[in-house]
Amino acid sequence: MISRYKIEEIDKIWSDDNKFKTWFKVELAVLFAREKLGGIPVGTEKSLQGIEILAERIKEIEKKTRHDVVSFITAVEEKGGDSTRFFHQGLTSSDIVDTSFALQVKECSSIIKKELKNILEILKEKALECKGIPIIGRTHGIHGEPTSLGLKFLSWYSEMKRASKRFNRASKETGYGKISGAMGNFAHLDPEVEELALKKLNLKPEPISTQVVPRDRYAEYIFAIVTIGSTIEHIANEIRHLQRTEIRELEEPFKKGQKGSSAMPHKRNPIICERLSGMSRLLRSYLITAIENIILWNERDISHSSTERIFFPDAITLTVYMLKKIAFVIKDINIYKDNIEKNIWLTNGLVFSQRVLITLLDKGVKREEAYNIVQENAMEVWQKGGNFKEKIENDKRAKKYINKEELENLFDPKSYLKNEEKIFKRVLS
Repeated sequence: MISRYKIEEIDKIWSDDNKFKTWFKVELAVLFAREKLGGIPVGTEKSLQGIEILAERIKEIEKKTRHDVVSFITAVEEKGGDSTRFFHQGLTSSDIVDTSFALQVKECSSIIKKELKNILEILKEKALECKGIPIIGRTHGIHGEPTSLGLKFLSWYSEMKRASKRFNRASKETGYGKISGAMGNFAHLDPEVEELALKKLNLKPEPISTQVVPRDRYAEYIFAIVTIGSTIEHIANEIRHLQRTEIRELEEPFKKGQKGSSAMPHKRNPIICERLSGMSRLLRSYLITAIENIILWNERDISHSSTERIFFPDAITLTVYMLKKIAFVIKDINIYKDNIEKNIWLTNGLVFSQRVLITLLDKGVKREEAYNIVQENAMEVWQKGGNFKEKIENDKRAKKYINKEELENLFDPKSYLKNEEKIFKRVLS
């Protein structure tokens, strides 16, 4: 990941130093299990625990061996003495690499879960804060009917909550390791070794593996991450729309000293939300590779690992970065209530057309006739201007059924929020 978007705690997890230390941790867990089952001398694990794993030395050896795991084993043998004859015995590289990968992903998942919890709390708080504020709803980019700003935030909260649940399920599916040997058939180690070693590492044994843990687990994980990114983009995209100059109902934070343009000092651009939209596109591209990694030759090849080294750390980094940024945007978002109210009336009352239609139907007017009354007046306002309420008030056909007091009530934006509290209870219960 480029330094501009790097997350230090994620970067540390995927660093070479941590990777090799995690490999060593897995190897020691296997020795622990073998020792407990009486397969190797007591004290073998303890004799190797203090070895310092140096990434620089492993990389130096790899220049010759061109194999990272062999180089790692060699580096351990240089310092481990006689006990190293039991080190990596009966194992294959993927026993260590895949099990370590699961541990690294698990560590990253805890960070993502923390950020998900934070954004959910912020969205919920903002939804409650904005409850009861009418705002124009739009479909196809066109004014529809008033809704609630609180419901807009509540909808984002609900979507993010589903994304969070989806991620929690997927992260559980990556909590599997394998210590089953070169073909996954335990030819050189008893399955009990795997069970004991993975229990020590707080992982579950892969029920049946080849030389690797099946990659459908990680495809599902990346899909869950992608839906988090898409939810973030959904929110960011709406803020971008509502920040447009002619709308300006919402606006991402613009802090003191911030500059919007090198040429135009007046600019306040939605740069964070635009960045999040772009990052979501990048996240989605990783899903294709994750799905293609499911299909490996025979018991395995390395086409999956060559890509996972790149996109997995990047995908997780992007996800954490995006969650932090959208939390910042929502927490300090600018809300322009005057513009929100102004935009409700921008079409001179046309957005209340359905309430007029329903009232005519309730009064016994046939649907075709009622629709024509409302639409004819609405189209005239669209094309020639004027006030929709006044048009209905002066229409002889409508006046038969709707009096002035009823008409006034039909054009109340807050009437659209009569069931808002029920929706909040349904979502937050």
